[in-house]
Amino acid sequence: MPQLHGEYICKMDSKGRIRLPSLLLRQLGGSGPFRFFINRGFEKCLMIYPEKVWESNLERISKLNVYRTQDRNFIRYFYRGVTDVTTDSADRILINKGLLEYAGAEKEIVLFAYLDRIELWDKGTYDNWLNQEPSDFADLAEQVLGKLHEAE
Repeated sequence: MPQLHGEYICKMDSKGRIRLPSLLLRQLGGSGPFRFFINRGFEKCLMIYPEKVWESNLERISKLNVYRTQDRNFIRYFYRGVTDVTTDSADRILINKGLLEYAGAEKEIVLFAYLDRIELWDKGTYDNWLNQEPSDFADLAEQVLGKLHEAE
């Protein structure tokens, strides 16, 4: 699985195409074309999963029990708007209009890569989210990572 990182400000053309930065594509290894799966994420962003990561997620999701309401609803939400895209010869991907509307993405977007996935944000929405950073990030780190350290 790739270990992705970085924030990339990109422009989207009038057709909804985004050129993926070469620094980001290099982190995926190999050479293109690259295939991704895109769905609606949390906090009004889109999630972009490299193909192998998507397949790994599907393995986990396929173990859910469709006869349990909670599992079934999660599956439905996870699959909302899912589309697969492949980079073209110019390393662009085409995002469908419904997904772009969900994210409120218009012209300038931010690709935020972490772990094995990429979030796509409208730049204004992303900037607003960044401005809501907790006043004491150290407390948040202790709450989240301190629990992990205690379990070791």
